[in-house]
Amino acid sequence: FTWVDAPRTDRCSNRCALQIFFIPLSGENPETKATAAAVPQSVRSLHCLSGISIFNLKKDKKRNRFFGKMEVPPTIPKGAISLYIQYTMDQLCLPMDLEEDIPDNHLARVVNAAVERLDNAIFDAAYPGGGRDSYHPKMLTKVIIYAYTQRIYSSRQIAKAVRENIPFMWLAGRQRPDFRTLNRFRSHRMKSVLETVFTAVLQFLADEKYVSLEHYFVDGTKIEANANRYTFVWGKAVSKHKAKLQENVHALFADIEAAEQQEEQECRGKDLAELGECSEMNSEKLEHLTQALESKLMDKPKDKPLKKAVRKLRKDLLPRLLKYEQYQRLLGDRNSFSKTDPDATFMRMKEDHMRNGQLKPGYNVQIGTENQFILAYSLHPRPTDTRCLQPHLEKARQMLGKLPKAVIADAGYGSEENYAYLEKEEIQAVVKYASYHKEKSKAWKENVGKV
Repeated sequence: FTWVDAPRTDRCSNRCALQIFFIPLSGENPETKATAAAVPQSVRSLHCLSGISIFNLKKDKKRNRFFGKMEVPPTIPKGAISLYIQYTMDQLCLPMDLEEDIPDNHLARVVNAAVERLDNAIFDAAYPGGGRDSYHPKMLTKVIIYAYTQRIYSSRQIAKAVRENIPFMWLAGRQRPDFRTLNRFRSHRMKSVLETVFTAVLQFLADEKYVSLEHYFVDGTKIEANANRYTFVWGKAVSKHKAKLQENVHALFADIEAAEQQEEQECRGKDLAELGECSEMNSEKLEHLTQALESKLMDKPKDKPLKKAVRKLRKDLLPRLLKYEQYQRLLGDRNSFSKTDPDATFMRMKEDHMRNGQLKPGYNVQIGTENQFILAYSLHPRPTDTRCLQPHLEKARQMLGKLPKAVIADAGYGSEENYAYLEKEEIQAVVKYASYHKEKSKAWKENVGKV
């Protein structure tokens, strides 16, 4: 039944009148008749409340309902009528399916649909079998991807969400993997198939028209590597020390040659003559020459200058040259790297708490997006965005299967090489160059030297 306000019947009374309407009861079902018989009793029970009077209780035979009037004093005793929604923790609630509590347009449903489309063969290679049955990789993938969309990255926080958060509980099917299981999955098993899963999810987004793969917004950010910031190796220092070492090697062999001027021409230096003043000394050549000197030393074991030279080559010069060559291989076209993380390059970070421009080991992460979805990503050891655009777009071609029709980026990507690359690939370039705004100023236009 429902209660509605009714006009006062007694103008002299300071009490208000309420009219009670009951739901129609019809049918020949015994339960229905029993309910109809109980209606007057339920109404009479209201009369037991302190200060409430019921009168004129009648039955409308035509509409098959009871109706009457009740008077409630202006001040109702506390507890006479409940002001709160009924609350109990002991009542079983239906439905018990968690899916009923998740809206149709919820992000968890998008993640679920995307992962369900993946082929199970993608994950089978990471599970050799044996031992106890594993959690289903699709379930773990759903939980981890959805956690990342909610900015939850800690394995312990994800495990807690699986126990307490309804979307997580639904994606996990009420299973409760602990934080160690989640961490092992994403660190070891998921690592080999991460890019395949990412590409498959992108295809789902394209099929569902979430993205068009045409307008590509790209930008980069620098992240600090998990490396000791004081284990730097600088490219210029390596080249300088290597050149100085080569000079020492040439000087050492010159001394050996001067000490053996009395030997015949063959022994004096068929190998030594290969050096010259400007020859490039590498570890392979130095190892060959050192072995030749060691052979000579076996014939003349009492030759102290030769013994000293061989010992210096074997203990000092050759190991250092090997180290410098290894450093140069790790450097490549970079100017620095970290000894504890050779892939990281020293660069200035946005977070400079000391405000001293300190260089820290890190990476330049390039991310391309559309409609707030990440379409492609790449990691670069170069601090400037200008040199990252072309390799990033090539990585995007591998992941998307094609290049976008338009690239939108800031002035940090503006260079002749990038413009030429975009024109060659027939990509519309919405990319400013560094002096774009300066050229629009009046001072620039009036400066004859800038024309």
